[in-house]
Amino acid sequence: MVGERGRRLLDRVTAGIPAHENPVTHVSRLPERAARHEPWPEWAEPSVVAAFGAGGVEKPWRHQVEAASLAHSGEPVVVSTGTASGKSLAYQLPVLTALTTDPKATALYLSPTKALGADQLRAVSSLDVPGVRAAAFDGDTPMTERDWVRAHANWVFSNPDMLHRGILSAHSRWTQFFRRLRYVVVDECHSYRGVFGSHVALLLRRLRRVAEHYGASPVFVLASATTASPAAFATRLTGVECSAVTEDASPRGARTVALWEPPLLDELTGENGAPVRRPAGVETARILTELVVEGARSLAFVRSRRGAELTALGTRRLLSEVDPRLADTVAAYRSGYLPEERRALEQALLSGRLLGVATTNALELGVDIAGLDAVVLAGYPGTLASFWQQSGRAGRSGDEALVVFVARDDPLDTYLVHNPAALLERPVETAVLDPTNPYVLGPQLACAVAELPLTEPELDTFGGDAARAVLAELAEEKLLRRRSSGWYWTSRDRPHAEVGIRGSGGDQIAVVEADSGRMLGTVDPGSACYSVHPGAVYLHQGSSYVVDELELETGLALVHAEDPDWTTSPREIVDISVLSTEEQCHHGGVTVCLGEVAVTSQVVGYLRRRPSGQVLDHTPLDLPEQSLRTRAVWYTVSGELLESPGGSVTGVGSGTAGGLGRAVAEPATNEAVGESVGTENTPPTAGDLGGAAAGAAASRAGGEPVGTGGASSVVGVTGEVSGRPAAGRGLSAGSGVGPVGTGGAGRAPGGAGLLPARVPGALHAAEHAAIGLLPLFATCDRWDIGGVSTAWHEDTGEATVFVHDGHPGGAGFADRGYAAIVPWLAATREAIVSCECPTGCPSCVQSPKCGNGNDPLDKAGAVAVLGAVLGALRQHGEQCGHGGA
Repeated sequence: MVGERGRRLLDRVTAGIPAHENPVTHVSRLPERAARHEPWPEWAEPSVVAAFGAGGVEKPWRHQVEAASLAHSGEPVVVSTGTASGKSLAYQLPVLTALTTDPKATALYLSPTKALGADQLRAVSSLDVPGVRAAAFDGDTPMTERDWVRAHANWVFSNPDMLHRGILSAHSRWTQFFRRLRYVVVDECHSYRGVFGSHVALLLRRLRRVAEHYGASPVFVLASATTASPAAFATRLTGVECSAVTEDASPRGARTVALWEPPLLDELTGENGAPVRRPAGVETARILTELVVEGARSLAFVRSRRGAELTALGTRRLLSEVDPRLADTVAAYRSGYLPEERRALEQALLSGRLLGVATTNALELGVDIAGLDAVVLAGYPGTLASFWQQSGRAGRSGDEALVVFVARDDPLDTYLVHNPAALLERPVETAVLDPTNPYVLGPQLACAVAELPLTEPELDTFGGDAARAVLAELAEEKLLRRRSSGWYWTSRDRPHAEVGIRGSGGDQIAVVEADSGRMLGTVDPGSACYSVHPGAVYLHQGSSYVVDELELETGLALVHAEDPDWTTSPREIVDISVLSTEEQCHHGGVTVCLGEVAVTSQVVGYLRRRPSGQVLDHTPLDLPEQSLRTRAVWYTVSGELLESPGGSVTGVGSGTAGGLGRAVAEPATNEAVGESVGTENTPPTAGDLGGAAAGAAASRAGGEPVGTGGASSVVGVTGEVSGRPAAGRGLSAGSGVGPVGTGGAGRAPGGAGLLPARVPGALHAAEHAAIGLLPLFATCDRWDIGGVSTAWHEDTGEATVFVHDGHPGGAGFADRGYAAIVPWLAATREAIVSCECPTGCPSCVQSPKCGNGNDPLDKAGAVAVLGAVLGALRQHGEQCGHGGA
């Protein structure tokens, strides 16, 4: 029976849970798929075919032959198929054939992670094809070996970081390699999104330019997870027209996919008395424990480094109570480990000594692990492409397997477990990158000019007019000189070392144990104030440390070993100002804008929390301000629309509110801190809510009223007011309730009906929920974006909600939000209305990274505001394309 083994594993992890408490909200069975083979192509070198045969590949699959043949004929190609579909053979076959038939030919392989590059190098080396000298050239390659690689390797395995710093910056030392370069392989190219993807797009243009300088015109072969418009994306990434191979002919075992919502904890309350769910990391540890006891080889994908460590720790603790020997079969795996630690873990994974691994997305693209019985995803990974890539690790040898998606206490996760079609039936997104972002283009052009003088005809490759404007600025700064023949670098120093292509903003911060001087790992400078501020708890391979000192100037965080029974979460103040408005549409009391903003933020303290969520205390911090110039989408709501009543009174009581001029914010950070689940990288792209989920969200999101159970209680404290809602009265989905009123009759339709005192809390709650739902449309993560809401903003003159990109110059997220404003806000309202809590919780309007301690928040008011905004957009927004759902 299809999915039988997967169902048995699911029964195991739910055994003992009473039926009325079953956390599984939906189960789907994905059928198996039969293989479709093709004969080896005639052009394939016999020795290469024999090597594949000796490795167990008797016949290739159809998509492998199609992609390999296009590459062999000289046509750039991207193969975009599912996990474990043999994309490696699609590029290995033409490259190995070229290296075997032409002893002088060379090839370059690029992967987003060192782990994946090392794994692919092992695979190629194991084929043992005569004449192929494959070698790694990355940050882990010893200096003594690098000269040999430059002089003798004909297939170099590297990554964008090393291509940028170690190859292109010293291309004269690679003259022979570039002169003979036949192929450039770009593996897992769907991961090159947002700021990182924009850097890589320009980096590949620099690579083509240097290769052409030495007389080579390499063929690009790209491999990608299933993604929308792969040919268009690959063309934008490389700058050359690419064909796409998308029909997956590989076999796939049946999979049981279960959506799992952790239960609410009756005995505990969270911030401001809100109900809390059992943490996704804790739930994942319990599931992983059951799978390991069952002997199922399993991966648990957790959103942050800290979360991976905590999940592995929790699993080992539970296993030690069952069978102490099993505790050693579980480990954490994440980036930030030292090279020798990663290699040891990878070997333990490949050998099968480890049964359970809690990992960040480092293993989404990392070691090619076959034969997994189960995959657990602790939280939505940010994109559907990543969801299917991670879940595709299950059943990789053709066996039936189990996939469990565990929802975090988060608006998007809650929405997905109750709207399975939005997760399982929606088409994958297309990737978003913007190579013309001046914050990316400037440093990349500086590097290009330092490598080779840049001529006028080459500017179209780098963005045309955008490149000219950036070059003019660089010339004004005396970094380069304009001559009749082009632009020339004037400094003796190369700019490469100062350019961070992953958007981290500089060199990594080293985490060092103060007593021993031992380096434990690294963190991004952009997230250092959040993750390793003084007093923060830092986890490394199951050991706990507390940060004593953060020295941003020297790039050092000093820690000491300690195992406290609390975690930390930072608090931040944020200010935002509008620099320019690029697009603007007025919709009868609502104005939607897209433009450039300046965001100023400062971590001012942190909370200590028990694992239960109980807050122990708040400690102030004195850390420097950080400024960010980026892109944002924002909407303003007129006072008349906010205050005019909108319908009959039904529903819930009012939430808290703050002073009318007070801005409340959710910052953008690169890594979640102070919780067991977060993320550690920056994925962007674009998607759309389709199918049944879109219809449901649209039909239930349009402007019906929600009333209060009574008048707000107003307490004057330095201009701030608060109103506590009636307990135990939630907003039920489909109840037909809409904007909140305060009593009375004869109201005009469409208004939110809010007292002025409630507006800040309503806007703040709407902002939090919108940030939580934007990843459904912009393939980002809530940690890549931030927001600010205020009842009056000096630049707009009205109540305003901002959602901004968390990267300098923007990464395309705000643009996607502007384009999808109606379905985005409709899904946001749907998520709030559907949540079972009475007055707001982390599953709807509370945020784990709110700089204001999730106060003020007004859940019912947020529904009212969003209903009024959506009503105005649908009634008046057709001229801007904002009228439909």
